[in-house]
Amino acid sequence: MATVMIVDDEPDIREVMRFALEEGGFRTLEAGHADEARKLLPEHPDLVLLDWMLPGRSGLELAAQLKQSPKTRHVPIIMVSARGEEEDRVKGLDTGADDYITKPFSPREMVARVNAVLRRSRPDDINDQTEIGGLTIDNVSHRVSANGIAIDIAPTEYRLLHFFMTHADRAFSRSQLLDQVWGDQVYVEERTVDVHVRRLRKALEKTGHENLLQTVRGVGYRFSDK
Repeated sequence: MATVMIVDDEPDIREVMRFALEEGGFRTLEAGHADEARKLLPEHPDLVLLDWMLPGRSGLELAAQLKQSPKTRHVPIIMVSARGEEEDRVKGLDTGADDYITKPFSPREMVARVNAVLRRSRPDDINDQTEIGGLTIDNVSHRVSANGIAIDIAPTEYRLLHFFMTHADRAFSRSQLLDQVWGDQVYVEERTVDVHVRRLRKALEKTGHENLLQTVRGVGYRFSDK
């Protein structure tokens, strides 16, 4: 049974989430603010539902801290917020959230998204590492390296690289990448993909692997050492 940690300062919202999740077969943990959430981390939640607007440290700050820690960087996060503008959604996803739900929300849709994010976070491949052209991505520790040199990479770029490397030599449109990496329920413009591709290439320049990420005219992008 997967465990979902709900972090929201509104008890009524937590109750709605808890009821829907438990009906969906999940175990739940509840926290009203960031410090309380951190105290629950030893319970090893499989996913965090995180409200943006929290008293004290914001949900964005907590998400960034979770993604920076080796112990929690693999835990998927779904950001929950009344802020529904595209700029807000992109900011939440860039901080490390795997999905973004706008309040008010459907409890059934929330559970469906939790299931979808958990499926995406548990890749079908059984290999701990994937290597292409001398570039290695560790699917367990979420580290990227080449020839023993660590490559610092942001959470969104990591998810993008992971998808590319586990689907090598195939061309994907921007729309397909949005669906697979950002989630098909997160509405952001296709130009967002171009921004993160540029950032990913910049990160890969450190070891000279930026050319593995290829632009396919009229289609989108492909990751290949050929």
